[in-house]
Amino acid sequence: MANHFSALKRTRQTETKTAVNRANKSRMRTALRGLDAALDGGDKATAEAKYREAVSVLDKSVQKGIIHKNTASRYKSRLSARVTKTASK
Repeated sequence: MANHFSALKRTRQTETKTAVNRANKSRMRTALRGLDAALDGGDKATAEAKYREAVSVLDKSVQKGIIHKNTASRYKSRLSARVTKTASK
């Protein structure tokens, strides 16, 4: 356990930031799971709406430093291909 006031403060800050980061990552994963479920369902309109929502969440995750911009780009590319494939059926 920390003994100095500055170390105690740093511990409090770390706990707060960890909670925020965990919430943001959870929000991102939830959006991706929702899109995955919509794609499995095969409904074109729902899948496209969920895709737009997921892209927005991914972009916000990049801004917040949760994931790297290239990782988000890769996710968006792969999800876009899946949405297009579902829409063409």
